[in-house]
Amino acid sequence: MEALITLLPGDGIGPDVTECTEQALNAVAAKYKHEFAFDTQLIGGAAIDALGDPLPAATIASCKAADAVFLGAVGGPKWSDPNAKIRPEQGLLALRSVLGVFANIRPVKVYAELVGASPLRPEILEGVDLIVVRELTGGIYFGEKTRDETSASDLCTYSVTEIERILRVAAKLASERSGKLCSIDKANVLETSRLWRNVTDRLIPAEFPGIELETLLVDAAAMHLLSRPAEFDVLVTENMFGDILTDEASMLAGSLGMLPSASLGESKVGLYEPIHGSAPDIAGKGIANPCASIASAALLLRHSLGLDREADALELAIARAIAAGARTSDIAAAGESSISTTEMTAEILHGLD
Repeated sequence: MEALITLLPGDGIGPDVTECTEQALNAVAAKYKHEFAFDTQLIGGAAIDALGDPLPAATIASCKAADAVFLGAVGGPKWSDPNAKIRPEQGLLALRSVLGVFANIRPVKVYAELVGASPLRPEILEGVDLIVVRELTGGIYFGEKTRDETSASDLCTYSVTEIERILRVAAKLASERSGKLCSIDKANVLETSRLWRNVTDRLIPAEFPGIELETLLVDAAAMHLLSRPAEFDVLVTENMFGDILTDEASMLAGSLGMLPSASLGESKVGLYEPIHGSAPDIAGKGIANPCASIASAALLLRHSLGLDREADALELAIARAIAAGARTSDIAAAGESSISTTEMTAEILHGLD
């Protein structure tokens, strides 16, 4: 097949891991006889420096024309002034709106060979293979904001429609896996969460009667994610809770550098990115972990291009590299040697069937 993929390297280690992702997609295209074309555009701090806009018009046009979009990372201390009117993160939020993506899919899988990279006990990590589905376009991140010298406010708003559509995405995923779904809210305190729970309790039994539904308050979920993570399969929650919980879940896998994500909407044009930040302290040093980005490329192949066989092969190649002992510094245990970003990428692509 032919596909156009927009690449948005962004800031920090974003260009480092985006280059690896492009290599991986090219390797898949060569092996399976596809033709992938790439269009590289600016976003975030790099776009602010070049054009004064975190999401330039040319980037928007490219993303709208593409079959899928890959993002490296945005942000960094150079643009971290909280009083700045233009910030790199605004580009990412605007891009999600432009693409109409509302469901962020974040798989968390623990490789047996990497249990030593996690601070949790090995027996807790056995069998962990879960997905967090995070609502992306509502909640406190997008609500009206005010601030003066003495106070500030952020409005958190959710509609029934927003809640219903993210629940359907999560329930469909759960029905394709073990049939277990955990909905996370703060219904004992927040009105938005009470609405979330009411919609969940109505919709899931009516539309997905085979789903085993569990409901947890977010503080309890945060605790159970570290004490019984293997009991979870698919978790669904609102924007801010999902942001926090998935960073916590990265400790199950041992590093943020292991976790991919896919942001999906009604169309097939998804946005794919590693969940790690821009890590400016290691940018350009050639030591960033490319696993999350290459795993995000696998999600791109599966969800936007419909290439399940190729996605499976790329994920298997990552697993083979890990099993063979390939380690970047973030996942190397004490006494283990580590390899560079490019070397890790080569190890992964060597195992591509």
